Amino acid sequence: MAKWQVQEAKTRLSALIEEANKKGPQVITRHGSEHAVVLSITDYRALTDQRANLKDYLLGGPKVDDFEVKRSRDRGRKIRL
Repeated sequence: MAKWQVQEAKTRLSALIEEANKKGPQVITRHGSEHAVVLSITDYRALTDQRANLKDYLLGGPKVDDFEVKRSRDRGRKIRL
């Protein structure tokens, strides 16, 4: 990933967008630390379309409608207190 300083990203925004479209994500730094990433719309959609809704994820699991638990009839042993 290419790195751009904030000042350079401001002045060359068109070039930054083109690079994101052609070469992939572009990192924007401020004072040497990474602060933001510019993605192409294709990359962005690929990331966000994969995320499933939590409700759909939970409801999409295996069905347990016929789940039956067999319990032991054993009541344990008698002890004297």
